[in-house]
Amino acid sequence: MILLDAPYVSDFLKTTIRKHNLPVVGAPAAATFGFAAGPQVISQDEAVARARAAAHPRVYTNSGNAIGWIARHLDFTDLPEKIDLFKDKLRFRRLTQELYPDFFFREVAWDELDALDASALPTPFIIKPAVGFFSMGVYKVDGAAAWPETLAAIHAEMDAVRDLYPPEVMNATRFIIEQNIEGDEYAFDAYFDAAGQPRVVGIYKHMFSSDADTSDRVYVTSRAIIEANLAHFTAFLAQIGRLTGVRDFPLHTEVRITPAGELFPIEINPMRFGGWCTTADMTAYAFGLNPYVAYLHDQPPDWPALLAEKGNEIYAMIVLDNSTGVPGEKIAAFDYERAAAGFRRVLDVRPIDWRAWPVFGFLFVEAAGEDAPALRRILTSDLREFVTTW
Repeated sequence: MILLDAPYVSDFLKTTIRKHNLPVVGAPAAATFGFAAGPQVISQDEAVARARAAAHPRVYTNSGNAIGWIARHLDFTDLPEKIDLFKDKLRFRRLTQELYPDFFFREVAWDELDALDASALPTPFIIKPAVGFFSMGVYKVDGAAAWPETLAAIHAEMDAVRDLYPPEVMNATRFIIEQNIEGDEYAFDAYFDAAGQPRVVGIYKHMFSSDADTSDRVYVTSRAIIEANLAHFTAFLAQIGRLTGVRDFPLHTEVRITPAGELFPIEINPMRFGGWCTTADMTAYAFGLNPYVAYLHDQPPDWPALLAEKGNEIYAMIVLDNSTGVPGEKIAAFDYERAAAGFRRVLDVRPIDWRAWPVFGFLFVEAAGEDAPALRRILTSDLREFVTTW
C-alpha cells in the first residue's frame, strides 16, 4: 500500500496508482492529491488491518512526511524502529561502524555549534543535520578558518527552512560531523524483497560543479553507469540487510566510491525512492522500468534486458533549487523553457511553487553526455539568469 503526503506527488505516480490499482491509504493528505475516494483508496482502519495480517507489511511513501503516520498507526510493526535506524544519521553511522571501524564522526547539538572548536577536528569534514533532507544544512569545511562563515550559513539556512518540513523529515536540534569522503558520489533506489534480498531499481551519478559543491543540482544515469555499479551496490545492500534484517522495505541510498574503489555510505533514506518523485520517475522515462510497481508487486528488474537496446545516452534529472539568493516572494517568473534549452530531448518539466518551497522545479532530460554544454551550464548556474523579479 502507498502513503501519499506533501510536498509533491507526480502525475506519473498518480497514473501508476490508477493503472496498476495500487492501494492508497485514505489518510487526510491523500485527498489533496486526488485520492479522497475511489477503487484505489482504502481506509486507515483497513490499512492498519492489512499491516496486522502481514509478516512484513509492504508500504511505500512518496515523502518522509508520511513517517509520522507510520509511527502513530503502525507502531505494532517493526517499521518505526527500522525507519529510525536509517533516518537518524547518527544511528546509521553507529549501525555501520563494524563495516567502517576507522570512519570518523561525532554528534554535536544545535546549541553547541557556536562554541565548537573546529581546529580540534580533522579537516576537511562534512557537517549536516542528524535528520535532514535535500542537502539542506549540508556543508563541507576545508579548514578551521572556514568555520565562522559556514556557521553563519548554517544559521541562516536553518532559519529559512525550519518550518517547511515536520521533525521526522528535518530536525536541526542535532548535527553530525563526519570525515569527508573523496570520490564519485552515487544515489540509487532499491528495495528488500520478502526474503530480504536487495533489488536495485535505479542508479544515478551525482554531478558537482566543484569540490566545494554539496548541492543536489544534477544526477545522471546511463547504461554504463548501471552496468558498472549494479553488482557493487547490491553487495553493499546485502550487508545492510544482514545488519538490519529488513524485509519488504524500499530505500534511497547515497554513497561515494573512492579512487581505490571502496564504497562508503553517505546516508540511506527509508520507505521511499528519490524525494519529490524524482529518481524513480526518471528511471521509468529512461529505461521503461517502473520502480513503484517493481517494489509493490515484487517484480525484480531484468537489467540485462532493460539495457540491451541502450547505447551511450545520458539521462539527467535536474533540481532547480533556488540558489539565486533572491527570496521566493520577490521572484515573479522562472523561464523553464530557457532552462531546458540545449538538451537533446526534454522528457518532462515540473514547475514547483517557489514561494512555498526553495525550489523552482525539476527537469528530466536526455543529454549528449556528461560534458554536454547544456548540462554544464545548468550545473554551474546560480539560476539568476532564468528569473524575473518583481
